[in-house]
Amino acid sequence: MDREQFTTLMRPAYDVIAGTAVDETLAEELNRCFPPGGPFFKAVEAACHSAIEAGWMCSQGGSGRRFGRVIEAAPETHDLSVDVVDLIDIVGPHHRHPTGEICMVMPVTPEARFDGFPAGWCVNPPGSAHRPTVTGGEALVLYLLPGGQIEFTGE
Repeated sequence: MDREQFTTLMRPAYDVIAGTAVDETLAEELNRCFPPGGPFFKAVEAACHSAIEAGWMCSQGGSGRRFGRVIEAAPETHDLSVDVVDLIDIVGPHHRHPTGEICMVMPVTPEARFDGFPAGWCVNPPGSAHRPTVTGGEALVLYLLPGGQIEFTGE
């Protein structure tokens, strides 16, 4: 799978997210439409593992924290960028989400949690900030950013 195919694979998620508020209701809708273990979730998860193995996804960083922007925000993605991180028992750098953040949590280690969340979708609303934290092992996290906006604060 290449970037173009991955962009196409993600289209159903872009379509659900388009024009909706980035809040807990969106997380509920994404978990209903694309639950962990469902066909879409499994396809994206498999594509991420394949792309990481191929070397074009999560190509930056080092041991315990690999990351990278996969898709830039564009009209065909409803102005959502897509980044994927591979985190192992880590507290990441503090950052803000000016327009919110929509996360797809894919534990590699079954017990792994991202900011306390197991497999599935979670949403950080506009203006929120955090240190992304994975506990209990390894997790992939795909995150969509409206307008591609993220601000690393250095805190």
